[in-house]
Amino acid sequence: MAGAPDADPVRATLLAILKQLNQADSHQTNELSDPALELRELESRLKEFWAVGDGSVKVALAVGLLLRNGLVEARSDPGYSWQRGRDVAQRYQITTEGKKFLVSSLEDSQRIG
Repeated sequence: MAGAPDADPVRATLLAILKQLNQADSHQTNELSDPALELRELESRLKEFWAVGDGSVKVALAVGLLLRNGLVEARSDPGYSWQRGRDVAQRYQITTEGKKFLVSSLEDSQRIG
């Protein structure tokens, strides 16, 4: 798990979560697809991410921070997901503000790099 030693682990994790949610949102191809991810799906996708893997940041706390700042919204509409093959729990979806923040952050990192 190679990390970026000079990178802020919290910010890096927030951006990694937003990237995952943005990817889920952009892969919505039909009405059966869900553009949101459950917490356990996010944790699973990010378990190898350096800041999560070394225990620096907890995904649940990072999602809470994104929620409080309006970059992510929670969806708790119950139901069966054909995409997942089971009933779904509370899910998280990137907001328009979250997408703006993600794009701005990626542009900033490219200008610096």
